[in-house]
Amino acid sequence: MCRIAGALRTLLPLLAALLQASVEASGEIALCKTGFPEDVYSAVLSKDVHEGQPLLNVKFSNCNGKRKVQYESSEPADFKVDEDGMVYAVRSFPLSSEHAKFLIYAQDKETQEKWQVAVKLSLKPALTEESVKEPPEVEEIVFPRQLSKHSGHLQRQKRDWVIPPINLPENSRGPFPQELVRIRSDRDKNLSLRYSVTGPGADQPPTGIFIINPISGQLSVTKPLDREQIARFHLRAHAVDINGNQVENPIDIVINVIDMNDNRPEFLHQVWNGTVPEGSKPGTYVMTVTAIDADDPNALNGMLRYRILSQAPSTPSPNMFTINNETGDIITVAAGLDREKVQQYTLIIQATDMEGNPTYGLSNTATAIITVTDVNDNPPEFTAMTFYGEVPENRVDVIVANLTVTDKDQPHTPAWNAVYRISGGDPTGRFAIQTDPNSNDGLVTVVKPIDFETNRMFVLTVAAENQVPLAKGIQHPPQSTATVSVTVIDVNENPYFAPNPKIIRQEEGLHAGTMLTTFTAQDPDRYMQQNIRYTKLSDPANWLKIDPVNGQITTIAVLDRESPNVKNNIYNATFLASDNGIPPMSGTGTLQIYLLDINDNAPQVLPQEAETCETPDPNSINITALDYDIDPNAGPFAFDLPLSPVTIKRNWTITRLNGDFAQLNLKIKFLEAGIYEVPIIITDSGNPPKSNISILRVKVCQCDSNGDCTDVDRIVGAGLGTGAIIAILLCIIILLILVLMFVVWMKRRDKERQAKQLLIDPEDDVRDNILKYDEEGGGEEDQDYDLSQLQQPDTVEPDAIKPVGIRRMDERPIHAEPQYPVRSAAPHPGDIGDFINEGLKAADNDPTAPPYDSLLVFDYEGSGSTAGSLSSLNSSSSGGEQDYDYLNDWGPRFKKLADMYGGGDD
Repeated sequence: MCRIAGALRTLLPLLAALLQASVEASGEIALCKTGFPEDVYSAVLSKDVHEGQPLLNVKFSNCNGKRKVQYESSEPADFKVDEDGMVYAVRSFPLSSEHAKFLIYAQDKETQEKWQVAVKLSLKPALTEESVKEPPEVEEIVFPRQLSKHSGHLQRQKRDWVIPPINLPENSRGPFPQELVRIRSDRDKNLSLRYSVTGPGADQPPTGIFIINPISGQLSVTKPLDREQIARFHLRAHAVDINGNQVENPIDIVINVIDMNDNRPEFLHQVWNGTVPEGSKPGTYVMTVTAIDADDPNALNGMLRYRILSQAPSTPSPNMFTINNETGDIITVAAGLDREKVQQYTLIIQATDMEGNPTYGLSNTATAIITVTDVNDNPPEFTAMTFYGEVPENRVDVIVANLTVTDKDQPHTPAWNAVYRISGGDPTGRFAIQTDPNSNDGLVTVVKPIDFETNRMFVLTVAAENQVPLAKGIQHPPQSTATVSVTVIDVNENPYFAPNPKIIRQEEGLHAGTMLTTFTAQDPDRYMQQNIRYTKLSDPANWLKIDPVNGQITTIAVLDRESPNVKNNIYNATFLASDNGIPPMSGTGTLQIYLLDINDNAPQVLPQEAETCETPDPNSINITALDYDIDPNAGPFAFDLPLSPVTIKRNWTITRLNGDFAQLNLKIKFLEAGIYEVPIIITDSGNPPKSNISILRVKVCQCDSNGDCTDVDRIVGAGLGTGAIIAILLCIIILLILVLMFVVWMKRRDKERQAKQLLIDPEDDVRDNILKYDEEGGGEEDQDYDLSQLQQPDTVEPDAIKPVGIRRMDERPIHAEPQYPVRSAAPHPGDIGDFINEGLKAADNDPTAPPYDSLLVFDYEGSGSTAGSLSSLNSSSSGGEQDYDYLNDWGPRFKKLADMYGGGDD
């Protein structure tokens, strides 16, 4: 029974609050007024908000039933509103003071009119003042009994006690520690128990707020609590024996921190800015100011009320605005807003909790700055009724007059910016008016040239308006229209040729001194007495002259249609006409002479060079004619061969293919290769016709089966140009010079090498001496010679002891001797192998030896040698009758051989 009573005590306030919220949400207003029927919608939630949870339904009064409104939330990330006004949660979050209040907007889709309503959410019903004032009673909480076994059967235990929360006011003054409740187990009569509590506030951060006596089970709080930091503590009590064994199931203890009015309201912004159009009617929405209170929003401590403390300036009424005390909406309550008189109002707004109780509530203030926006209630007015200006004739983009207006609306806004238009006096549209964006003046500009001889004055009627229409009920005054008088000034104008260009037709070949035409200019200045003189400005071929007074044009040379200065049969010449006005002016005119063709050019053969084979087949030469004249003085052409010389018609024949082409062929069966000049008579179709003998250079050459030239003279036959021949000759000359320079360089190198001091006596160098043998025998194989004299003493010395300064620049660098291929194992006399290696080494170190990159071959004769016997040098079959004088050209090393075999003394 006790548990049921406790549950009812907990649920009754919650049901009452839900019923009250339901009644408030469904309230109706007797009189129909478009907008939200309630200033604040409240909803009481049993737990934190979860995603997709329906919170409440806001109703919008649509009196005429024709409005189509669209809902929007001020916190779209947390809440959304469907078309039927149902408010849903967008995401899951714990309900806190920052989410406890938000706004719902309703906007008319057509008129863009906007309404708003505040929504307040709370987790639990507000506590009554009596419950707050009642001091918390220290009660005893007993652990529920465990299952027990009686008479061999399990007895059902009663359901666990539902322990009501412990309500503890915040900011308590103590004394501390303050006892809250005593936790006891009925087993403490038989056992020695120890009590403890766990959870945030006990053994978890923030630790040490709640402590328990482990012997008596007395739960106490050690310091004042702050609901704005932690509004609820969830602890768990434990009972164990002296050995630490659990003797009771843990029980949950919830401690609610009761709110106290210890926080002032705080505005979201210290300065709020809003706007309202001037001339707005009473009841026009201006802005909404919002304050929040960290205290419980569902209690009086967090219920705020707004009011206006002051208004500055106080004109035209000290109460121009009012504020909804619950929502903070500011609206107008008086007429007479005029931006031209008062541009800005400053309101001091006060927010007080405890539902605005001036005695017990806490207050705070903020500033609301309301700017009166401009509407077009002042038309532009001209500062004068008539404006004057002047403009020279034939000038455009010239500012004629400057129109000034005044406008009391806010500068540089559409209600102030002036737009000018010309309502009369300009039927041809020669003037335009542009607005200076800085000064708002109208700049009258000429957009089309004006001729003084036609119009000497214009009287324009202009009107000034704003970019946006005037407000309803405002009319344009007479000062919005003015007159502009524009005077045209006569100036000296350019003479002009008419027509320009002037085209005449004339046959070519006209002789010099012939008068072609008269090309004169007109002066548009009818009211000025002036003379015009003419000069030639452009005459590319220098064919014409013009009389400076009367403008007669005469030829001074023969007109030729085939001249490169004639394009498409037209010759252009430009002339200048100048008057004697102040300042003098001039104009140009073009004379175009269309030249008619006459038959004054004889045709020529094309191409002028060709090639063919020595036999008539398979080649033939196709030719045509080149005539600088045009039809009918050009083709068709007649082709023929002259009678003289007789070899032309004897060797060649020409056949006409059509009116423009002919074919040249060999008449004889064979014509020796070479270059032949074939004269061809070509006659055009002019009246009278013109003939010409053109020379066709024909290259006759040997041909292959395809009819292509194969002889080496084909390039010459094809006709190399002079430039190509010169280039070939220059290349040949440069090549010869390079060869000559190389030979000179080699000669000089030999002399320098001979001039150097040799390491050995030249007489001891067996390479430059011939060793004569007086004894004859069977050859080297059966003679025993001492070959040690072939070895140079210095060549066997180590390379390391050779002086560095006497080494040649082209000598091979010192490095390990190369490995030569193993010679044949056939027997050979003596140490010839060692001799060859030492000779190679000596050659490498000899400054007079050939460069190191020369190929040096060493071999020996004897048994197994691939070389023949040297005994044949002294035999009679050695070629003694031969001429060995060429050995003298091989250098000093072959001098002894040349003397020996060439008949020298030695």
